[in-house]
Amino acid sequence: MALGVRAAPFTYVAHVLAVAAAAMVLVWAIHFRGGLAIEATNKNLIFNVHPVLMLIGYIIIGSEAIMVYKAFPTLNHDTAKLIHLILHGIALVLGAVGIYFAFKNHNESGIANLYSLHSWIGIGTIILYGIQWIFGFVTFFFPGAAPNLRKSVLPWHILFGLFVYILALANASLGFLEKLTFLESGGLDKYGTEAFLVNFTALVVVLFGASVVVAAIAPARLEEPQGYAPIPES
Repeated sequence: MALGVRAAPFTYVAHVLAVAAAAMVLVWAIHFRGGLAIEATNKNLIFNVHPVLMLIGYIIIGSEAIMVYKAFPTLNHDTAKLIHLILHGIALVLGAVGIYFAFKNHNESGIANLYSLHSWIGIGTIILYGIQWIFGFVTFFFPGAAPNLRKSVLPWHILFGLFVYILALANASLGFLEKLTFLESGGLDKYGTEAFLVNFTALVVVLFGASVVVAAIAPARLEEPQGYAPIPES
């Protein structure tokens, strides 16, 4: 009898939730908040780029990088490692650009920067993400550490990566809460459609992140426990 939890079902759930979260944040930014813009008289349109890039570009693409080994267990290891590296690199760049648009909105709107817990954790998380990516590139890709060293640091690389990922998820929830609080203080209906959409988007992101973490730590396939054999049928 095989015991344990397989990763594959959670990767399927994660992908469904990723699509839902991406659609919800786009509906919020475009339908309720007026759209996206790099340059605009309405500075809120510039800010709208921030949650879209941070969720779709940073968290979702970063999640795909985490799940690549479990979503495609038959993929060649070197190929999976390269995809893992590239996707994390894309997530890091898009996350940095997303943070830039938050600063751009604040600077052009006369709003102070780095005054909230969300902004502090956000800057810290993107820095840790960058350190993790550089460490992974140097240790596991180029020039590459000695095999024994790679083997010994791999569990710590995985653990630290999941820590940074969970920190990013928590900060995304803080970001949704912070923005919704500002909107409600400005007159947005607390029980209106937009408020519910923002809260449900944050909830979907939390469930999405949980499924990604379980998929990352669960075995790709089940194996018979050592020392046990199936009970023969009589």
